[in-house]
Amino acid sequence: MTMIVSAILILGGTGLFFAIFIAFANKKLKVWEDPRIDVIAAMLPQANCGACGLPGCRAFAERAVEGKIQPSECTVSNADGIKAIAHFLGVDAGQAVKRVARLLCAGGTDVAVQRAEYRGMNTCAGAAAVSGGGKGCTWGCLGLADCEVACDFNAIRMSDTGLPIVDVELCTACGDCVDACPKGLFVIQPLAQKLLVQCKNLVLGDEVLESCRAACTACGKCVMDAAPGLISVASGVAVIDYSLMDKAEARATERCPTGAIVWLSGAQFARVPVLSKSEAA
Repeated sequence: MTMIVSAILILGGTGLFFAIFIAFANKKLKVWEDPRIDVIAAMLPQANCGACGLPGCRAFAERAVEGKIQPSECTVSNADGIKAIAHFLGVDAGQAVKRVARLLCAGGTDVAVQRAEYRGMNTCAGAAAVSGGGKGCTWGCLGLADCEVACDFNAIRMSDTGLPIVDVELCTACGDCVDACPKGLFVIQPLAQKLLVQCKNLVLGDEVLESCRAACTACGKCVMDAAPGLISVASGVAVIDYSLMDKAEARATERCPTGAIVWLSGAQFARVPVLSKSEAA
C-alpha cells in the first residue's frame, strides 16, 4: 500500500513539475499575434488561391495588418469585402492592377487540322503524353478542358470549337490554368494589356498554315505597323515587348493575314477570322 501511495505521489509530483515548467515556458516564449489578423482572415473569401502572391488568406491578413499589402490586392474579394477590410484597418483600399489569364492559341477545330484521332484518358495531359496529341499543330490547345476543370472560380468554359474562354470578370489570376495546361498556353497578364499574340508557332513561314489557318506566319506586318520596338519576330512567331505597352495600338493587328495577333477589346476570348490558305497568303 505504501509503495502505491509513493508511486502516486512521485507521478503526481512529476506531472505538477512539468505542468508548471510548461506554463512558465509558454509565458516566456509566447509570440504575441495581433488579434486583428483573425478578424481580417475571417473577412477574406478563404479561397487560398495564391492570386495575391501569398500562400493563403491568413498570410494575406498578416501582411494587410502590417500595412505591407493593400486590401484591393485580394482579387477574389468583391468591392464590398475590400471596402469592409479597409474600413476595419482604417486604411485606403488601394487600387490593384486587375490581372487575368490569357490563352496563347486561336487554333480551334474550325481552323486547326486534326492529324490523328486520340483515344485514351480524356485530359489534355493524357493526350499530350501520347505524341503530343492528335492535333496538327503540336504546340496548340488540345481542347480537353484541363484548364476548365482546374479553375475553382468557374472562370473558364470551353467554346464550340474546343478552345477555353476566360471570363475576365470571374478570373482571379490564381494561375491554376497555367499549371494545368501541358502545352504552356496560358499566361497571367494585366487586363489593360490589350495586344496579344494567340499563337506559339514552331514552324517558320506559310508552311504553318497547313496545320492551322489562325497561326502566326512571321510575315512581319504587325512589326511594321506597330510602334518601333514593340513587336519583333523570333523563332517563327511575333513577340510583344510588354515594357512598351503604353505605345500599343489596335492598328498593329489590322494587317495580320490570319488573325493570330489581336486587340482584346471585349471581356472574353477574342475570336479570329477564319481564312483559307490562299486568303492568308
